Amino acid sequence: MTQAPFTVGIIQDVATSDMQATIEASIVKIREAAAQGAQVVCLKELFNAPYFCKSQKCDRFDIAEPIPGPTTQAMQAIAKELGIVLIVPLFERQAKGVYRNSAVILDVDGSIQGVYRKMHIPDDPLFNEKYYFTPGDSAHDDRLDKIGEIAKQASGFRVWHTRFANVGVLICWDQWYPEAARITSLLGADILFYPTAIGWHPAEKATFGEAQVDAWRTIQRSHAIANGVYVASPNRIGYEDDEPGTDGIEFFGHSFICDPFGRYLAKADHNDPAILIAHCDPKQIEETRRNWPFLRDRRIDAYAPILSRYLGA
Repeated sequence: MTQAPFTVGIIQDVATSDMQATIEASIVKIREAAAQGAQVVCLKELFNAPYFCKSQKCDRFDIAEPIPGPTTQAMQAIAKELGIVLIVPLFERQAKGVYRNSAVILDVDGSIQGVYRKMHIPDDPLFNEKYYFTPGDSAHDDRLDKIGEIAKQASGFRVWHTRFANVGVLICWDQWYPEAARITSLLGADILFYPTAIGWHPAEKATFGEAQVDAWRTIQRSHAIANGVYVASPNRIGYEDDEPGTDGIEFFGHSFICDPFGRYLAKADHNDPAILIAHCDPKQIEETRRNWPFLRDRRIDAYAPILSRYLGA
């Protein structure tokens, strides 16, 4: 059966310390995206709060909530009302002492299709994520077979077959790993979503800022090209300086959507809120892979060394 084209919307915006106000502002933008024809809408990483990982503070675990929880339930109602697929990234409290950087995938009836939990967790100045987040579990862990299908469905790299598209979700630091993009594409994704919170250390911006943005966009466009899929990356904007003794972070926006050739279909600047809309046709995935048959020519018999951490002397 021929798969119909679908329309994607991503939202670039700020988050404030007033969580309820941030959620309400996001709902307004979701409605605007749907009014512009978006059928699949994705919010930024940890969308409903300032980026709290700039330092290690135990009370910030209080921001987390279960799935389903209040924020998920509010977004389920919006997805159902508008008849859209909605990707909602948030700080998840999975259990006592187990917290995840997660994204909930909601289908058009508001049902929870699944949860992606960020697999690669960074640890850099002002990005203290290893303190807060347990990484996602591997779907290939044999132990999961002993605890049921639901556990397996919530683990590792996955694709969700929603009403409008086969959706792959990865989160921020995952975007630097070609393995994550390749596996998710091989699972059948039409589009890879990368909800993100990335920005400049102000002291480094003049020297490295332009190169950092270019690298960020280039690596993700390369995933589109190498795998013949669409890519959509919503980033946050705004200067967050809530950490005494630091210069804070200037989140650099530059959200974009690109096609399987890596061509921009929509893109934003570094400091303005934006709702980006793009029309995606699965026929282009087929055409691209016929002309650039990278998946056909893979030497899967020769890739075992990729499972090693390092192969040098």
